[in-house]
Amino acid sequence: MKINRALLDEIVAHALRDAPNECCGLVVGHDGTATSARALENLAASPFRFDIDGRELIAFAFADEDEDQLTAIYHSHTRSAPYPSQTDVNFAAGWPGVEWLIIGVPKARDVEPEVRSYLIEDGTIREVELEVT
Repeated sequence: MKINRALLDEIVAHALRDAPNECCGLVVGHDGTATSARALENLAASPFRFDIDGRELIAFAFADEDEDQLTAIYHSHTRSAPYPSQTDVNFAAGWPGVEWLIIGVPKARDVEPEVRSYLIEDGTIREVELEVT
């Protein structure tokens, strides 16, 4: 996915703001390029998992071709590395082709968050390039 620096910074700021709980949100765009992000409320309000209102996902999942499409689901990991957990793999089963952008929020505030992107299909995790422009 291609994403501009300002948009990625907005997502990282959301992760830092919601810490120590995980944050969550959606990235929408066209042809593999992110155009905007939508910060969502983590209904679980937990440092160990996130829960999204399904209506938010469905609105973008069934968008018309000329509208922004669901490109990625993002969330933070506040207690582990930015690598998909089994819970993430299970959730991703319902969203094939959608990237998983995970922000690793370090405990030390002087350490930069680490952002990685994955495709999770049929239980297989594959890291994909995140091209920051």
